Parts: sequence; C-alpha cells; structure tokens
Amino acid sequence: QVPLVESGGGLAQAGGSLRLSCVASGQMSTFSTFSNTAMGWFRQAPGKEREFVAVISGPGGETKLTDSVQGRFTISRDNAKSTVYLQMNSLKPEDTAVYYCAARRVPFISTTIALYHTWGQGTQVTVSS
Repeated sequence: QVPLVESGGGLAQAGGSLRLSCVASGQMSTFSTFSNTAMGWFRQAPGKEREFVAVISGPGGETKLTDSVQGRFTISRDNAKSTVYLQMNSLKPEDTAVYYCAARRVPFISTTIALYHTWGQGTQVTVSS
C-alpha cells in the first residue's frame, strides 16, 4: 500500500488553475498520526533538481511557500480526510514539473528535502503558454 498518493495533475493553460490532492493511507492516515505530520509539496522539472514548493504544519496553522509561487499557490489540509491540497492559480509555463507530496515525522514545517521521510509517486503538471 502506497502511503501517499497524489492526484489532480494534468494539462493547463497559462493563467489557469489546478488543485492537487495528496491522500495518506495506512498507518499514516490515522487522525492522530496525520495531524502530527507536517506535509510538503515539492516539484521537479526535467533536468532540474527537486525543489521545495510549500509546506503546512501538522495542525495546519502554519504554512510556508517558496517565493516564486507566493500569491498564486495555497496549501491546505483536512486532517479528518488525511489529505493535503495544493491549489495552484495563475499558472505559468515555468510551473511545469512533476509534483510530489511528502511527509515529515514531526508536525513542524521545514523546506529541507532531507527531512521528509515518506514521498508520493508524483503527479505531472504541464502548463502551456
């Protein structure tokens, strides 16, 4: 059983919107575990390194987004559904990448990839100009 499964990717035009979802399963999906797990979104474009996009704390009260998506993307979560979301508006061609959700073992936010222990398989987002 894959512990994190992303969905919602696809093809969008520049200026359009997509909403990504990441659902936790198994042991991670219990309310007590998921609500104590900071969740992040990362992306990797062809030929580039994986980079931080957004993170939300376990309870959901603290978020951080990378500068390039500030004002366009929003991260949120529903701990009762063991799901984290990434709402992407005003999409740009440079947002094209495979988007991954990832989980920490603690509820505190971090932008450091190495501090995330569980990763989803990724969902492709392609933005056409």
